[in-house]
Amino acid sequence: MLHAWRGEPSLHLDLDDARAVGFSGGFFALYVPSAHPPHPTTIPYAMPLPDPVAYEDAAAVAEELLATLRSLPVRIATSPDDFVEGGLAAIVHMEGAEPIRSDLSNLEDWYGRGLRSIGLVWSRPNAFAEGVPFAFPGSPDTGPGLTDAGRALVRACNDLGILVDCSHLNEAGFWDVASATTAPLVATHSNAHALCPATRNLTDAQLDAVRDGNGVVGVNFAVSFLREDGRNVPAETGIDEIVRHVSYLAERMGVDHVAFGSDFDGAEVPPELGGVRGLPVLLDALRAAGFRDGDIAKLSHGNWLRVLAATWR
Repeated sequence: MLHAWRGEPSLHLDLDDARAVGFSGGFFALYVPSAHPPHPTTIPYAMPLPDPVAYEDAAAVAEELLATLRSLPVRIATSPDDFVEGGLAAIVHMEGAEPIRSDLSNLEDWYGRGLRSIGLVWSRPNAFAEGVPFAFPGSPDTGPGLTDAGRALVRACNDLGILVDCSHLNEAGFWDVASATTAPLVATHSNAHALCPATRNLTDAQLDAVRDGNGVVGVNFAVSFLREDGRNVPAETGIDEIVRHVSYLAERMGVDHVAFGSDFDGAEVPPELGGVRGLPVLLDALRAAGFRDGDIAKLSHGNWLRVLAATWR
């Protein structure tokens, strides 16, 4: 969404390509950018948290992002039934809850306009929680948990039927969500910390909690969150790195709790994948790695549909 808002072409998600390969929808992020986003270029790295974004500024940008999304030839998804073969549906996802007032007084208004998923934070602090700073190697255990407003937001999302996303959230915040939520526990675009010790990835204990909470982890295709060495070198990174994380998560949690999270348009991905048009290549690689067609159906769409059906009202 950020590229469309800026008038730039999509890096990975051409809508005609999406329809051509049978991609029927996903999370379309309303992401309010930081003034100086981190771009680590060396290993190891440890980037400070970006400065907070004021509610007024975030709300104004989010309104424009939503208008941009609504201008695209996609259906706004409010039910799992909106994802149909030959169609293209967008989940309105807020990556960082800064556009929500701390008293939650505009949350129902956003719900009425189609909001169905909230990442409590991007990698910066806000009124609700604190994100992980970008670091490698590093632990996601980097700061305090949810604020009182953050706990209230989780409860309100449960009541309305809005998915709560733990990606970008620090470990203390993750455990606060796990203890508070009544919905499946979800990280929309995160990987296995055991395979790539970046702060953005999930520890085995967190993965176990997602499994026990009947949730799902969407595998992030970002090169620097896939590689064991944390290097952002797309030209040296194959699609086998994605398969490696899918396989680990499926073995750790069970295939019912793994899905695709991509981070298309938000990260650099292996050139062999390239973007949405490369998804059939990934499916073939998973088959070659021993995943059966029933497993692949769960990974590509079935697990997301189950979690959405259990979360949305």
